[in-house]
Amino acid sequence: MSESRVPRRRRFLVCEPRHFAVQYAINPWMHPERPVDTGRALAQWRALVDAYRAHGHTVETVEPVPGLPDMVFAANAAVTVGGRVFGSLFKAPQRRPESLPYDTWFKSAGFDVYRPESVCEGEGDFVPAGRWILAGTGFRTTREAHQEAQEYLGTAVISLTLTDPYFYHLDTALFVLDDTAGAENIAYYPEAFSPGSREVLARLYPDAVTATREDAMAFGLNSVCDGRHVFVSPGATTLIGRLAERGYVPVPVDLSEFHKSGGGIKCCTQEIRS
Repeated sequence: MSESRVPRRRRFLVCEPRHFAVQYAINPWMHPERPVDTGRALAQWRALVDAYRAHGHTVETVEPVPGLPDMVFAANAAVTVGGRVFGSLFKAPQRRPESLPYDTWFKSAGFDVYRPESVCEGEGDFVPAGRWILAGTGFRTTREAHQEAQEYLGTAVISLTLTDPYFYHLDTALFVLDDTAGAENIAYYPEAFSPGSREVLARLYPDAVTATREDAMAFGLNSVCDGRHVFVSPGATTLIGRLAERGYVPVPVDLSEFHKSGGGIKCCTQEIRS
C-alpha cells in the first residue's frame, strides 16, 4: 500500500538553534532549571534538515537572533496559504520580538505579510488541510485571529478547542497526512480536544489515524508528512505502527532536546505554500 502514497515536494523554512535555551516557562514542558545541551540540539536539528533534503524537499533558513531562544520554532512565526503570509502576534511577551525577523525574511523573499491584530501563533495553531484550515484555540491563538485569517487567506477556518495544557498548540495534538482536496486526512489525539471539537473531527475525518496519550506526550503528533513519508518522533511507537499499517513510511527523527521547550519536528518547520 505504501507504494500508492505519493509524496509532494515541500518548501520549508527553518532556524538554526544557535541560541536555543529554556530561559522562561510558558508551557508545562518548560523548566528553566533543566539545562539544554545546545550541541545535541544542533546535531538533532541538522539531522532533521538532512532528512528533509534526502527526501527531496527544499529547506531554507532564517538567521537566528541572540536573545530569542525560541526562534528555532519556525512554525509559530506565520502560516502561508497560496502565497499569502499571515504573520504572528505571540501571546507571551518574551516571544513577540520573533515576528520581526521572520516578517523580514518573508518580505525579502517577495511575500506580503499580514500583521494580525489578535493573538496568533502561526502554524502552531493554524494547520492548512486542503479545502480548509484547522485552527486551534484555548491556550494561545484566539478565535478573533481565526476570523482574521479566514478574511485574509480566503480559506474556510474550522475552530477547534484545545483543553489539555500539555497540548497547548494544535500542532502538538494533530497533523495532516493528506491535504488533497476531497481526500483530506489527519492523525490526532482526540482527548486533547473539547467534546464538541472531537465530534467535528470525527465527522470530517472518519478514517483518521488516532494516537495514544503516550504517542502524543512523545511529540508523535508534532510531525510533518509529505503525503507518503512521515517525519516523526521515534518515541511514538504505537503511532508509527499505525501509520505503517496505513501505507505511510515513517521517518523517525529524534528532536528530544527540543521537548524541553515543548517543541518537536513540526515546531521547527514552517511550510511555505506558494
